[in-house]
Amino acid sequence: MRRTIYIFSDGVLKRRANTIYFEGDSGKKYIPVENTNEIMIFGEVDINKRFLEFVTQSEIILHFFNRYEYYVGSYYPREHLNSGYMILRQAAHYLDAVKRQKLAAKFVKGAFKNLKNVLRYYITRGKDLSEIMEKIQALEDKVVDCEDIGQLMAIEGNAREYYYKGFDRILETPDFTFEARTRRPPTNKLNSLISFGNSLMYAICLSEIYKTHLDPRMGFLHATNFRRFSLNLDVAEIFKPIIVDRVILKMVGKKMITGDDFDRGAAGLQLREKAMKLFVKEIEEKLATTVKHRALGRSVSYRRLIRLELYKIQKHLMEEKEYQPFVARW
Repeated sequence: MRRTIYIFSDGVLKRRANTIYFEGDSGKKYIPVENTNEIMIFGEVDINKRFLEFVTQSEIILHFFNRYEYYVGSYYPREHLNSGYMILRQAAHYLDAVKRQKLAAKFVKGAFKNLKNVLRYYITRGKDLSEIMEKIQALEDKVVDCEDIGQLMAIEGNAREYYYKGFDRILETPDFTFEARTRRPPTNKLNSLISFGNSLMYAICLSEIYKTHLDPRMGFLHATNFRRFSLNLDVAEIFKPIIVDRVILKMVGKKMITGDDFDRGAAGLQLREKAMKLFVKEIEEKLATTVKHRALGRSVSYRRLIRLELYKIQKHLMEEKEYQPFVARW
């Protein structure tokens, strides 16, 4: 199985014969191409044209983050699976207001159900989240009445505000209070972890789209405009609660990450490298965790679930089977 490589140090990525190596302060590290799915780059790393040609040939995606863990962009190799037919189907569903609204609402409904599943998990462990659940349910009930994408996004945003405030009741940790959702820069430690985790999820979903016939530039909930990619943002809405948020709640709850793991710089809070490495390790372990897939009758990993979600979207666009978002059942 191909894996994700994370680079936190400064250095140079080069091609050497038929493999890749990274050269930094601690020496050289060889990266086996046949086992590499994507490379997440957090350090200041130099690359050249010969290296980019090689990763294109090897179908390896590069994702870049700045020193504050913000996603900067991706090197997305030539699409080897893109289908003209599928691009036309995506465009047709995007341009048809009714079809786009229907599909966008599916993403929102899937996100709502997985948000509630996270809260339900902690309610069974004695956390007082019933009022928050009721408010989210009331918003979910309004999804069917939304007349445009803007209303959908507003309702989804309101639900997440309630949801994240529930983290305070779950964690009961002064160093990690939510206050309000803030970005670029996050103004507190909990927001910093949420932003970092979400950025990773957007990149992971983009890598999985690369292995399908779908075009990542055409989303449905998130507008297709001057933003380079948007379909990955749609799909990530479904998986952020059950992957990113569960990891955050686990790590803070078990004090695997504490308030001392952050530095404050000119552009905001920065997670220290040791804690960052531990966070991505937990994300990778979560992605590798298997769950029983009812339709397939066997266990699949969370990463595989993302790919299966994309295949379902393809079938919906081809009007073979109506899309139903994945909902966790634990």
